[in-house]
Amino acid sequence: MADKEIIIAVTGGVAAFKAAALTSQLVQAGHSVRAVMTQSAQKFVGPATFAALTGQSVVTELFDPQFPLGAHIELARKAQLLCVAPATANFIANAANGIANDLISTLYLCFTGPVIVAPAMNCEMWDKPAVGRNVEQIRADGVQIVDPQEGWLSCRAKGMGRMAAPEDIAKTISDALS
Repeated sequence: MADKEIIIAVTGGVAAFKAAALTSQLVQAGHSVRAVMTQSAQKFVGPATFAALTGQSVVTELFDPQFPLGAHIELARKAQLLCVAPATANFIANAANGIANDLISTLYLCFTGPVIVAPAMNCEMWDKPAVGRNVEQIRADGVQIVDPQEGWLSCRAKGMGRMAAPEDIAKTISDALS
């Protein structure tokens, strides 16, 4: 179970702080973790946090010179599991429709192993029929969804859309790798 290469893909949402806790748990369990972040994610948590937790540089650009074949290709070929946490409505829509317009959506399309997605968004967004259709599409495509929880959201509302607890996501990852 340990010693697996895991990619934690962090998209833009306040729940990015939970991705840092998840990363720490995975590293403590003996996994090698590489973080990739969207530009929006970096507005919530800085790459230095994930670099310190993983001991590896954080990939933030599709065209990163340390990956001559492309970050999306080299990272996808090396890792055993991809986890997108938090997963925004934008990422989920891109994944459901095969759109590759940033590092994480392109990485997702290249990745051939198990994919785990932990959605996080405002409750009104989560309740939109389009989001529900997109979630069901990626589930049908084989993505394992760690459903969001109901609770206090950063938009000052209580409702469904809060990212699952890091412990729950880590357990899902552990189960997928065993």
